[in-house]
Amino acid sequence: MTSLQSEAPSVLYLDNHLIAVCKPAGVLTQADDSGDESLMDQVKAWIKIEFNKPGNVFLGLIHRLDRNVSGVVLFARTSKGASRLSEQFRDKTTEKFYRAIVEGKPQPEQASLSHHLRKEKTLKATVFQRSGKDTQRAELEYKILKNYKNTSLLEIKLHTGRFHQIRAQLAFIGHSILGDKKYGAVTSLPERQVALYAQRLIFKHPISKEQICVESPPPPFWPED
Repeated sequence: MTSLQSEAPSVLYLDNHLIAVCKPAGVLTQADDSGDESLMDQVKAWIKIEFNKPGNVFLGLIHRLDRNVSGVVLFARTSKGASRLSEQFRDKTTEKFYRAIVEGKPQPEQASLSHHLRKEKTLKATVFQRSGKDTQRAELEYKILKNYKNTSLLEIKLHTGRFHQIRAQLAFIGHSILGDKKYGAVTSLPERQVALYAQRLIFKHPISKEQICVESPPPPFWPED
């Protein structure tokens, strides 16, 4: 994967305490052993230049998205903001909505899914109906927004934040996300993208306590409505 060095982030929300950006598919949220530039690197570099900041830039990581998933990522610009936002994510008081295009037409058209997931050494999640060794409870709601010929557009509300949760749970009920070969999708998308993005994040501002809603545009390959 090539580095997106010097690419300016797409800023969705900005104030003295927070910055929310749209993560492109293919970019790591946080740096790993690959050495590829991460979204966090890009945002820090942008803040340093934009606000002419000397020295190191503080940026608090609050949550992550999978590398091949795009959409809203929220960072804190102060340690107080980071602490209070992390608490909201831990306490599940935030609301996280995703959009996905899945193969087939899920039935019923609206449902809650509750499973138990285990993260494997192969970096894939295995889904179980009941709890077991090293499993974690995974809950989400979905509803169909639109049916296409062989696929369906879903809105997903995430109640837990497990590894590959949306991808694994939808595949488990027989409706893999378009392009998600790891979880059994028949179809491929360019550059190993999957048809899933973090569309909306609702949270309480850590300082003003105001409710904030940040929305991301769909990825470039997304079909027109």
